[in-house]
Amino acid sequence: MTPPFRWHRAALLVAFFAVPLTSLLADGPSVALKPLYTHLKIERPISVQIPPDGTGRRFLVEQTGRIKILPGEDSSDEATLFFDLTGSIGVEKDFEEGLLGLAFHPKFAENGRFYLSLSRQGPKRLVLAEFQVLKENPAMADAASERVLLEIQQPDWNHNSGNLFFGPQDGKLYLCAGDGGMKNGVFMLPQKLTRWNGKVLRIDVDARTGSLPYGIPDDNPFIGNPIACPEIWAYGLRNPWGASIDSETGLLYLADVGQDLWEEINIIQKGGNYGWEYREGAHDFANRDALMTALGLKTGLPEGFESIDPIFEYSRADGISITGGYVYRGEAIPALTGHFLYGDWRFGNLWALHYDAATEKVVGNVSLEKPVDPKTPTVQPTAFCPDEKGEPLVLDWRGAIFKMVPKG
Repeated sequence: MTPPFRWHRAALLVAFFAVPLTSLLADGPSVALKPLYTHLKIERPISVQIPPDGTGRRFLVEQTGRIKILPGEDSSDEATLFFDLTGSIGVEKDFEEGLLGLAFHPKFAENGRFYLSLSRQGPKRLVLAEFQVLKENPAMADAASERVLLEIQQPDWNHNSGNLFFGPQDGKLYLCAGDGGMKNGVFMLPQKLTRWNGKVLRIDVDARTGSLPYGIPDDNPFIGNPIACPEIWAYGLRNPWGASIDSETGLLYLADVGQDLWEEINIIQKGGNYGWEYREGAHDFANRDALMTALGLKTGLPEGFESIDPIFEYSRADGISITGGYVYRGEAIPALTGHFLYGDWRFGNLWALHYDAATEKVVGNVSLEKPVDPKTPTVQPTAFCPDEKGEPLVLDWRGAIFKMVPKG
């Protein structure tokens, strides 16, 4: 697939730009947010994952360090504690650090293996580790089974990302990493192929390459580059929050949190550069030249610089922190089929974006939830997760879970 939008060096104007929200915004299907598990105590939920073992169990990931198996009955006031990592993770500021991702091995039913991304200190780092369930009790994790796969050094406490998922077609594990923190991209890591920060990484957990505790897939894009980390699948990202691969089209959707002006949605391509810290959304990053001048470095775009623009963006008029989700393939809300569900963490706006893979264009964006007052939103979304039937669960930062259902 050719890049849908590309920015070329020397500040040339491009024929296409990321589609702004206001140009396509329309009313969507009539949906409601139905509160679930109202009798449970839930702390900063960031993911619900369904293991591929046929049980339909819902595993809730709390950023504070616990993984719980949600009860089968919505009215229940008890969840099963699957894993307590509150003593294992390390945080300086729990706003963005903590337990950040969970992915079950595609053959979890056979091997009981799962993968976590989490924060640790001394030094500050994002850890990707493999665990297994207890042999005598598969409803509990075996803490002693930890096998660290990789550790990404974090210069500061924010922009960790940690989104984690297996490719439905290739069976490889994808990990999203933020740019290392602070404002203005001051650490200048996303464009460096020698670092994992600001990247999407892709590894094979069922193989070994040399002395590595994982395999490097043969088709990773930078294997032939002697100075590049071979785990890198794509680069130039700020703080990915909400990425997934559509099982039908194979497209990797990724929501990247902006800094001052733009929130964006990207279609991630093999070897693609998504611009940060030279670009924010489909625009030159306004603070970049000022930073380079302050550091006594050359301003402007580097020689030969190219990056792929997002397929979609919205401005600070509609929100300040994007939360991505997944492409809806359920049955209860047919009008949303093929739409990428996403929202804004702070303002509580929820939308569904329709990207046509055949034409490589956004053909629609519908509003699903717009609070009367953005200061008091119905939900502050941290994730959109498919349940065991593919129906949307919307997680609320404040400690709640909603199910998106047709009204009536």
